[in-house]
Amino acid sequence: MIGSGATLASLGSAFDTYIVDAGKLPAFIFLCSFLIAFGFIRTSAHMIRAQVSWWPGNVVVGGTHIHHMFWGILTIMVSGWIAITVDPGSPGREILAVTFGIGTGLALDEFALWLDLKDVYWSEEGRKSIDAVIVAAIIAGFGILGMAVWVDAANDIADAVHVGVGIGAFVSLSFVAVSFLKERFAIGIAGLFVPLIGLFGALRLARPSSPWAKLFYDEKAKARAAERFAPSPSPRPASTS
Repeated sequence: MIGSGATLASLGSAFDTYIVDAGKLPAFIFLCSFLIAFGFIRTSAHMIRAQVSWWPGNVVVGGTHIHHMFWGILTIMVSGWIAITVDPGSPGREILAVTFGIGTGLALDEFALWLDLKDVYWSEEGRKSIDAVIVAAIIAGFGILGMAVWVDAANDIADAVHVGVGIGAFVSLSFVAVSFLKERFAIGIAGLFVPLIGLFGALRLARPSSPWAKLFYDEKAKARAAERFAPSPSPRPASTS
């Protein structure tokens, strides 16, 4: 119990030193908002495709489907304009970090549409969006935090705890990375905060189109993944007499 309290205190001290005092709090908030927004909108897209009755559908105006990329770019533009023209101070800077992160998550989820200029969300070309998000998240995460934060957090604790925290952080991030490579995004994001959830995502079956399945699954495993994630059949329209 004492060791756990000391670890939490050390982590809190490291957060203050490397994030708050270093002026990286807005960047940290941006990363969290970005990952949460991406996980939510990707989950929402799957819910809509599965025709879940209680889940809101696509936004359609005058017969035109308004992609969530539109709302993401609009949010980025407004947030950026406010940040440039106004000195928001605190907590305004942190609020803008949230909106900018949300906009980035919505926009990057349809990154493939930027390149191909057509709706390829569910096609093989749509994989570019997933790859872009994974790369952006890893770069942003390590750029802000880095492994040094996790290692230095244990500097004031006994050597055994020091090593344990470093290994635990590495293993936890590994579970999160595996979850992302399996396209288990919601579980991966949750695993950033609760390591055991990351382990659960790492052990789950990968989506058939994910990088993990392509690299490590044989034909039998790919067939099992394809069967597991096959879209639900659309309900047949009622016949009219």
